[in-house]
Amino acid sequence: MREIVLDTETTGLDPRSDRVIEIGCVELFNHVPTGVTFHTYLNPKRDIAAEAFNVHGISAEFLSGKPLFGDVAVAFSEFIADTQLVIHNAAFDLGFLNSEFDRIGFGKLPPGRAIDTLLIARRKFPGGQNSLDGLCRRFNIDISGREQHGALKDSELLAAVYLELIGGAQSGLALDDPSGVTGGVADHGFSTTAASRARAARPSPLAPLLTEAERMAHDAFVATLGGDPVWKR
Repeated sequence: MREIVLDTETTGLDPRSDRVIEIGCVELFNHVPTGVTFHTYLNPKRDIAAEAFNVHGISAEFLSGKPLFGDVAVAFSEFIADTQLVIHNAAFDLGFLNSEFDRIGFGKLPPGRAIDTLLIARRKFPGGQNSLDGLCRRFNIDISGREQHGALKDSELLAAVYLELIGGAQSGLALDDPSGVTGGVADHGFSTTAASRARAARPSPLAPLLTEAERMAHDAFVATLGGDPVWKR
């Protein structure tokens, strides 16, 4: 089962006028990160709101030489294909992506395409700190050095959060690596395969904990019960 964990950064909060400036995606296969990612910055051809810049630190000057959304739309669409998306506050990101797709005449992503981890977290932890940072702290996921948001980094963090929300990462399972790479660690710190550890056979049986006197006393007690006990059938 393939899933894509996705995050975006934008010039502001209104998808009707603001634009996507960064897309980051992390691929999961059977709930295990494969190390395969998609990442791009985008030139919005407009200013970036001060409030947004304070969140992600991406400037219009930095983006001036980056591709337009239309330049990467095909590659992005092919990467996500028809795969289930995992997004924190999915309505926000889908709203922006669909506005971008609409501007270039592409079909939109349906709301049911996304698993919204914010909704899952609110159901599991009503009244809790269910921001991405709050969930990382809850699950002891390292966010040290993350002073500002970034689409790829946040997708990596969200992948770890998502696995905890659905029951915890199954690091001991032996799963096939869809990329064909075995062993090793991917660029972003995720193991590309899960190790299979065989339980070693005990070289000799453990000594009984009962003493001979205790065993005889037990047999004598059982003999007093009479009847036809099931453990002797």
